[in-house]
Amino acid sequence: MRIDSHQHFWQYNTTDYVWMSDEHDQLRRDFLPSDLQPLLEAAGIDGTLAVQARQLTQETDFLLGLAKDHSLIKGVVGWIPLCAKDAEDYIERYVQHEKIIGFRHVVHDEPDDQFILRPDFNAGIKVLSRYSVCYDVLIFERHLPQTIAFVDKHPELQMVVDHLAKPRIRREAFDEVWATNIRQLAEREHVSCKLSGMTTEVQGKEWDIELLKPYVDTLLEAFGPGRILFGSDWPVCLLGTSYGRWVETVTQLIADLSLSEQRAIMGGNAARVYLK
Repeated sequence: MRIDSHQHFWQYNTTDYVWMSDEHDQLRRDFLPSDLQPLLEAAGIDGTLAVQARQLTQETDFLLGLAKDHSLIKGVVGWIPLCAKDAEDYIERYVQHEKIIGFRHVVHDEPDDQFILRPDFNAGIKVLSRYSVCYDVLIFERHLPQTIAFVDKHPELQMVVDHLAKPRIRREAFDEVWATNIRQLAEREHVSCKLSGMTTEVQGKEWDIELLKPYVDTLLEAFGPGRILFGSDWPVCLLGTSYGRWVETVTQLIADLSLSEQRAIMGGNAARVYLK
């Protein structure tokens, strides 16, 4: 099964999506399963994992409702207040749902760059590690040193880093600091990484495969084909590419791998990590 491990749905309003500035104008509308279905069919993708876009439990409920009604959604990465003293109550409530496969917090939007090491947050993550779910790590590349320390605190919890940890992709220079840190992070066997969200990290609107290739090659060297998951980051990806073009780009970037390795990246790893 070919699985898109990372995409979002929303019913747009100005209260919950304040991060959408004027440069995100094309995202300021509803994006629902009926919009995604024809794109999946055209790209030969069998299902998706829907990931939270709002830090509200109502977001988790919204995605679970969509998953109940639309078979294309194979799992939901939701949000719960992991810093709360009653975090375990939320965890126990949501893990009862068969479509809950993990949780995520938008760490890179926290004003404190050390947020991921906060005691209250880690207390919630420690409780989460007792359950058969994953934690999605959403950071910028500058958070990688703290993230390495964070994942070392929770070796029993399966974690997946979103969007290659958002390296600074520019034509002038390859992000060597990111490469050094991502290699170190990849030494942790309980951590996987999503091949997603790259085109929106390009500094400048124009990109091509040659610009992205050194980052993907570094990811393959660090994690290997067995811990890399294809994801689209739709509809956010529309700021930099179309759904179909991104699938074609990833297909070309991993074309030199064996057929079994390609299949792992394009769905097998997501099924193993999330849908076990």
